[in-house]
Amino acid sequence: MKNILCLLVVLFSLNSCKTNDITDEIVEASCGQCQFSMLGKGCDLAIRMNDDTYYVEGTNIDDHGDAHASDGFCEAIKKAKISGSIVDGKFLATSFKVVD
Repeated sequence: MKNILCLLVVLFSLNSCKTNDITDEIVEASCGQCQFSMLGKGCDLAIRMNDDTYYVEGTNIDDHGDAHASDGFCEAIKKAKISGSIVDGKFLATSFKVVD
């Protein structure tokens, strides 16, 4: 009986584990401070997905052009196709591509 109970606990535990992996999702991307009103000390790339915002690690705001240009991330919210995972409240990008 103990073995069955232990097995059930393990199965329920494994079933309740959530994955935060994201694959080829289209999200809004911009400067977290300038466009998404996030706390920070400078202009940093962020995404907004399902009304939640996350700073991005694995790519930099300036990797995608001049952030302060008229069409840059500090001036506009763009669409991006992303893959990666959310860990500790940050998006860890394995792929990040701005799309039209």
